[in-house]
Amino acid sequence: MTFSRRNFLKTLGAGTGACLATLNLSGCWDDGSEPASDATPLWAAGSSRDKIVVISDLHLGIDDRYTETLDNRPLLVRFLQCLQNTRDVRELVIAGDFLDEWFLPVDYPSHTDQVQFYRDVIANNVEVFKELNRVISSGIRLVYVPGNHDLTLEAAVLQAAIPRLVQARDVRGLGAYYTGDRREIVIEHGHRYDVFSAPDTLTNAELCGNADTFLPAGYFYARYAATWVLQDKPSVPKILPTVTNIPDESDVDQYGAFLYHSVLRDISTRMTPYQGVEEKIFDMRICGFNDRYSYLDFYPAQQADGTITAPVLFRNIQRTWADRQTLNGVKVPSSFVSAVKGAIKYEYFYAQARAQYLENPDENVDVVVFGHTHVPSYRDLGGGKCYLNSGTWVDDNVDYDRAPRTFVVLSTGASGQKAVLSFVDEGTVNDITASVSGHDE
Repeated sequence: MTFSRRNFLKTLGAGTGACLATLNLSGCWDDGSEPASDATPLWAAGSSRDKIVVISDLHLGIDDRYTETLDNRPLLVRFLQCLQNTRDVRELVIAGDFLDEWFLPVDYPSHTDQVQFYRDVIANNVEVFKELNRVISSGIRLVYVPGNHDLTLEAAVLQAAIPRLVQARDVRGLGAYYTGDRREIVIEHGHRYDVFSAPDTLTNAELCGNADTFLPAGYFYARYAATWVLQDKPSVPKILPTVTNIPDESDVDQYGAFLYHSVLRDISTRMTPYQGVEEKIFDMRICGFNDRYSYLDFYPAQQADGTITAPVLFRNIQRTWADRQTLNGVKVPSSFVSAVKGAIKYEYFYAQARAQYLENPDENVDVVVFGHTHVPSYRDLGGGKCYLNSGTWVDDNVDYDRAPRTFVVLSTGASGQKAVLSFVDEGTVNDITASVSGHDE
């Protein structure tokens, strides 16, 4: 079903106003005198500001050669212009992976100044930031929640670019935003529950001699995968260590290590950049790391003593998962085995939404919105409770290519309507709720 400005969901029918100048290329702020866009509203607005719009996984990059959102960036700008003129929108929430420090080839020059890195990402996407400031000027509250690809983004850097921005942070690199008239809605990225993406200050602490080793294993695999993608996905034979003795499931420690190996073996079979597995391709000078590493340094395999572990990086990662969850503020912990099995399955994040919020007696939440998976989703549990995923705006969404540029719209208050939508272009928004309902299973 297609909606235009004349017929969009009228059933989706305390605003927070702010007048803020917009960013210019010198890093200063003008007086906000630029005329408002005449962009078509996303839908025919209701009489009250009761809509909460959630977008996530924008993945804006430092360089147009290294960004997953290039073709869609002008459409993102237009979407923000249309949003400003949609008068019943109360809040726009960016639910993580806004900026991207992970989608970089391994030969990208090693950097040590992450503050400057993110300033350069902002400068490369200045038109988006101008429109985000205009979103605030239009009377819409703008909220940011951290994701894994921007978990090292310091609050002050983002605040300097968008001074009236609200940032929902708890543990470093993580955040959950409660909103709605009754705080019945919670929005977070979802990487808190992901073994490969949740902050990890523990597993490499002994190796690096400090507690600043913040980056999780997924960072390294993302860099490796980005290299392969940017090389046009070559098929290069790789000789990798194997596991010959599969542990019994009753050996929870080693069975978990085997599952971790199995996931990475699958990745290594599919993603084969030209770089050799023994080359020191990762030059790491950030987040407590100060060395060069090869792919084999963090590839888990059977060691001489029979145990399964990576030889250098993320050794025995299964043994730190429980403590990582405590440090990362996970309300209802999961086992390493279930977390590894689930990290590559969309159903796992729906299960986490239920466990952490919807079925947690200590929470009073009816609606959970995650990003992270890049797969838009709507799951109705009944009794007014539901889970939604906002999908992504990357150009090439290999996980879900049926609807581009997806976002979530929620109504708080009497109607309580929810929808997953796709921004086609100005004047056209598709409601894809029915097609993504139950997709996670």
